[in-house]
Amino acid sequence: MHNPNAGKLVFISGPYRSDTIHGIVENIRRAEQAAIECWKRGYTVFCPHKNTSLLDGVLPDRIWLAGAIEILTRCDILAQMDGWERSSGSVEERNVALIEMITIKSMKEIMNEPVLY
Repeated sequence: MHNPNAGKLVFISGPYRSDTIHGIVENIRRAEQAAIECWKRGYTVFCPHKNTSLLDGVLPDRIWLAGAIEILTRCDILAQMDGWERSSGSVEERNVALIEMITIKSMKEIMNEPVLY
């Protein structure tokens, strides 16, 4: 089967932080589902929510955010989840994507692409 998305690296962007641990876990689960949907469409996916899942307090948030931005600069597509605009980290990710000329797609756009796997 031909995969038109082969080799394209997608960065999942959406809220992580919340006022409660339950809220954080829900945000991680939403990002995980977004990542799965991208994988099904043939993309290679980086999900920062899963990469630093529940490491809150181990290092300052700015360390995790800086690392995520570094990885974003190596990606082809920024996939924005619903609610991204309410997340300061996601807003920063979008700004970096615009500066670096990384394609920005909403998850709604990606969900309209054919499922390959």
